Amino acid sequence: MRHETVLSFEYDSPEAARRIERALAPEVADIADERSHTQLARDGNSLDVRIEARDIVALRAGLNTWLSLVGVAERIGAASASSQMR
Repeated sequence: MRHETVLSFEYDSPEAARRIERALAPEVADIADERSHTQLARDGNSLDVRIEARDIVALRAGLNTWLSLVGVAERIGAASASSQMR
């Protein structure tokens, strides 16, 4: 693989980062193909999404996909957290 990027996200708590990681984890294997691969790594309240791709087009596609998935997980996580606070 020739191209790589790391998206780093920081959350208010380790539990929030863990919740996002758990939401994304099933997608890692489903999305992987011969052109790109993704890894998740969490440390405390930080979550890294490492995308490796054979070509720049696959890297761009991976970036778009993972940014979208993280956004959805964050929105759902925020809605879930606010409903638990009631």
